[in-house]
Amino acid sequence: MTAGVAERDDLTADLGAAHLEPAAMAQAHRHVVTKAISEFGHERLVSPEPTDGPADALGRTRWSLTTAPGVRYRFAARVLPLEHWDVVPASVSRSIDGADAPLDALALVDELQADLGIPDPLLGTYLEEVSATLAGAAWKLHHRRADARELARADLQTVERSMTEGHPAFVANNGRIGFGLADSAAYAPEAGSPVRLVWVAARRESTHLACGAGVDEERLYAGQLGAEQLARFAGRLRALGLDPADYLYVPVHPWQWDHRLAVTFAADLGRRDLVPVGLGEDRYQAQQSIRTFFDLDRPDRHYVKVALAIQNMGFLRGLSPAYMRPTPAINDWVAGVVDGDPELAGFGILRELASIGYTGDAYHRMAARGVRGPHQKMVAALWRESPVPRLAPGERAMTMAALLHRDAEGRSLAGGLIADSGLDPAEWLRRYLDAYLRPVLHCLLAHDLAFMPHGENVILVLRGSTPSGAFMKDIGEEVAVFGDRPLPADVERVRVDLPDDVRLLSVFTDVFDGFLRYLAGILDADGLLPAGEFWRGVAGCLLDHRAAHPDLHRRFDLFAPEFAHSCLNRLQLRNTLQMVDLADQASSLQYAGTLANPVAPYGPPR
Repeated sequence: MTAGVAERDDLTADLGAAHLEPAAMAQAHRHVVTKAISEFGHERLVSPEPTDGPADALGRTRWSLTTAPGVRYRFAARVLPLEHWDVVPASVSRSIDGADAPLDALALVDELQADLGIPDPLLGTYLEEVSATLAGAAWKLHHRRADARELARADLQTVERSMTEGHPAFVANNGRIGFGLADSAAYAPEAGSPVRLVWVAARRESTHLACGAGVDEERLYAGQLGAEQLARFAGRLRALGLDPADYLYVPVHPWQWDHRLAVTFAADLGRRDLVPVGLGEDRYQAQQSIRTFFDLDRPDRHYVKVALAIQNMGFLRGLSPAYMRPTPAINDWVAGVVDGDPELAGFGILRELASIGYTGDAYHRMAARGVRGPHQKMVAALWRESPVPRLAPGERAMTMAALLHRDAEGRSLAGGLIADSGLDPAEWLRRYLDAYLRPVLHCLLAHDLAFMPHGENVILVLRGSTPSGAFMKDIGEEVAVFGDRPLPADVERVRVDLPDDVRLLSVFTDVFDGFLRYLAGILDADGLLPAGEFWRGVAGCLLDHRAAHPDLHRRFDLFAPEFAHSCLNRLQLRNTLQMVDLADQASSLQYAGTLANPVAPYGPPR
């Protein structure tokens, strides 16, 4: 019997699934179930009930949650400001009719389907995304054991590939429906495998290249490919009897080439409107956003973002040529606003400098008749500035998502940074907030400009281990301009007309609830800074900005007692295929009452 089990384990490993074993999967289920209880409780989709028993040294009390007849979960937790459920993973247990039962994230979703509001036709898709999230968690537990304190001293790409959690709010945050085992090993960010992109020549008359300030076609390709590689691509076209002048070059994800272009666009390849010209020479590493790549061989070269038609966290990860066409112009305008304001020194934009999209296919002929679909987002790419050339001597870059990272033993990276900095935790927090929150707030109040400043969208600049600045990225898809200020025609797409209280949600929801509540929980749990003192520090940052710019604060009340509780999981649960309409994101928002503002107790007298 023992030999038989060993043989099966060997076979599983040979098939690339060594991580899919009981111990790793049990730990993955515990992690996802704990997160589901916490986030579904935060979004008021479930209502745990307190049970009898004393609190522990950190103030955690016992709770229970009934999810179906006879099915009960018990756990220890604290509820911190912003209704943040700090659940102890080791304390979570499940019983069925009074008998102990294993934790099962898929069973939990099935038990809660009615409470979560998942439509019957989409339940299978959501369960598949949860299952993929489990598989990803098990892979990381099996393969990635980096010490968070050592990771706090690492370089940008080491940190990038060592992240394990994904988006902190979404329970099903690692779906990647379409990737197989070999694909995950080759292309998943946590695998850290070097990738060479496929390059395709696209017929110029059916392809649009948009370039931002200081960039044109010749400079773009010369800088990102080099003369020798361009000559090789041109030689390939000439060998087929084609004129290189009739084509533009498009970078393509290898998976996209294999699964989409070579199949879904077979007709375009057959008539040589699309022509493969070879693999790129440089090695790239996938970033957390999975379809964005960093050049490992030439870090000064741009990030490359490509279409990738896998389903992940509420979206098919394509890129629309039409939507991206004004992207460089939008980035130029936003960068001009930021660079022109002295208050924003140390805060910068990683511009999306060029975008390209092919529209000569049958699916875009459908679009001319008003028929829209995912097939119109399959052949496109953009180039974004790398932060590396913009770092001064003594500076390094780190994804802000790293501040929420804990390693397999529970050690926090944020704690490592604070320890290495030599600063008091409150002082370290102040410097971080000055680098991140203050400029985001200033852009909103002074320029009616709102970003989507979650952890993966912000690159922190560190001096030693202390934040000293920040870069915003993913501007074209996720920036908004409020009000009626004049905008260039190409930038008009990002204008949004919303009342003041909804505008403030870009701070309350995206910053306070979407990022800082998790950091507050980590620093509190680690004994570094109590949650109340954390939010007192956030209030201090707001008050410092108010003292420097009193006129900007007269219209907005950042210390209001409460604000609307905008919920992210509710978006995905309602429609896991497309959470929001990118062209009208505000109308897609889902609310669950209001949240008490955690900075209100520390604001000016009312």
